[in-house]
Amino acid sequence: MTWEQGVVVFIIFLTIYLLTVTDNILIIILVRVNRRLHKPMYFFLSNFSFLEIWYTSATIPKMLADLLSTNISISQKACILQFYFCAALGAMENYLLAVMSLDRFIAICYPLRYPVVMNDRVCAQLAGGAWFMSFMSPLLPAVSLSQLSFCGPRVIDHVFCDFSPLMELSCTRNTISEISYGFIARFVILGCFSLIMVSYVFIIMTIVKMSSTSGRQNAYTTCASHLTVVFIYYGTVIFIYVCPSVHESLYVNKVVFVFYAVVTPLLNPIIYSLRNQEVRAALKRIVIKLKGLERITVK
Repeated sequence: MTWEQGVVVFIIFLTIYLLTVTDNILIIILVRVNRRLHKPMYFFLSNFSFLEIWYTSATIPKMLADLLSTNISISQKACILQFYFCAALGAMENYLLAVMSLDRFIAICYPLRYPVVMNDRVCAQLAGGAWFMSFMSPLLPAVSLSQLSFCGPRVIDHVFCDFSPLMELSCTRNTISEISYGFIARFVILGCFSLIMVSYVFIIMTIVKMSSTSGRQNAYTTCASHLTVVFIYYGTVIFIYVCPSVHESLYVNKVVFVFYAVVTPLLNPIIYSLRNQEVRAALKRIVIKLKGLERITVK
């Protein structure tokens, strides 16, 4: 890549990063200041936005620095830390999407019990449990990786410190690290994806049985944005981590990862805001208030 091409890519990635952080911060603020959004669905959505900010911050800033640097390097400790945080935040995305599908399942299949079951305490426990499990999940593989010795050119042919490129640089094979990471990755990804799909099977069955057309429409609307994010996310993450033998080309792997780590976090808040009437309405109210303040200031 030439210097000019690196600058162009730098500008594109920086713009995407700033937009991603701004969009997700906006969603968090909307949920916090608007009482109409003080519901479990939007509580988990704000957690999701908080997660996206940190996930992009764990990968994109280093990528941006490398694009303009003539000496691209990273210490072994920093590389292991980047792997750990990316793996933990990636696991959190799986857990949180599963929790959000559980929330929609209870809301649609058991609407009368929903206010009692999904109270503030339960929501906090589900979110806290998801965050705790996400940072515990990659702990064993990360510790095992930190004990490896690396030899050869010590060049990572990837856009960030992922597990497979690091294992390729290792002088010795670490069975515990490989088995633990492979098991955890498949368990978290496929386990959460299966739970989401089972939840939506029951959700769709319940929606089909609804006699009210408006009720069916409202149910479809509340689930559409979440289901769209689920398919976009798992379409890439399963390709990268569950079926690695499908894509022999490392270049393809890197392209898919860039879409998963850079583009998807930008799309998620846009999908939730465009497909959700309550979020759009809350945003319009804030815009109207800001315009009113501007008029008062001008006078």
